[in-house]
Amino acid sequence: MKDYRVLLYYNYVDIENPEEVTAQHKQLCADIGLMGRILISSEGINGTCSGTIEQTDAYMEAMRQDPHFKDTVFKIDEADEHAFKKLKVKHRPELVTLRLEDDVNPNELTGEYLEPKDFFEQIQREDTILLDARNDYEYELGHFRGAVKPDIKNFRDLPNWVRDNKDILEGKKIITYCTGGIRCEKFSGWLVKEGFENVAQLHGGIATYGKDPEVKGQLWDGQLYVFDERIGVPVNQTEHVVVGKDFYTGEPCERYVNCAHPPCNRKILCSEENEHKYMRSCSHECRTSPENRYVMEHGLTEEEVAERLAVIENEKETANI
Repeated sequence: MKDYRVLLYYNYVDIENPEEVTAQHKQLCADIGLMGRILISSEGINGTCSGTIEQTDAYMEAMRQDPHFKDTVFKIDEADEHAFKKLKVKHRPELVTLRLEDDVNPNELTGEYLEPKDFFEQIQREDTILLDARNDYEYELGHFRGAVKPDIKNFRDLPNWVRDNKDILEGKKIITYCTGGIRCEKFSGWLVKEGFENVAQLHGGIATYGKDPEVKGQLWDGQLYVFDERIGVPVNQTEHVVVGKDFYTGEPCERYVNCAHPPCNRKILCSEENEHKYMRSCSHECRTSPENRYVMEHGLTEEEVAERLAVIENEKETANI
């Protein structure tokens, strides 16, 4: 057993005074010594945090004693150290940003829950369409085999994508999945409200599926993107298929960095070699920006930047010959 744990959890529950609860919860986490990111709203709590075994035990016990969160289900990963550098506990209007005109309460309306074994069997049927409810960069690191990747940058764009692509969804059993299940709770309910009659979701998300002793994460390729310092974690216990591709070369890759141009900050899969070659930038504009973090971090002179740009340009010209 490792010395640290990472907890992933959510709970849709009505909270009358979310700002006050947020302040109290932040003090609780600080007193215990947790690190992580926790959001609280009038509709509940959504969090992922890390700490020692003793700290996480203390936190889960405190949650069990809280009338709001007493029935919260925790997904637990072992870790060698903290998975976060800081503690952030914030109040938000929504636990997940969907921004629906007519909001959905998952406690009143949500899709059918599928446990890992049932999910595994259902997604192999021809009358099923498997819909990834995550962002594009999460999908690119890993996803279920045969899953549809919506052409979206943010979760809030998913309803419009569904409305634009009803033709591929109608008449199918729609099964959706996400990291820990919280996005699917609301999204699957919205699908039902939108008129789709046969809607289901992976109960507990990918994080639960990967730990199921019977299914063992089968039919998952790549890694699961997580929102902490680990970035990616394994899911499939029987085989590992790399689906990520280096942004610059297309070669297999599971290493994420952020574009060095702060206003861009795009997530890029790339090798360490290519990070340095392309100055951790996704475009010529980002590479030549005076705000480029890579250039600042490595103290590159204008001449050194020009030399690297010339190498990149020369390779482009050679490739086009």
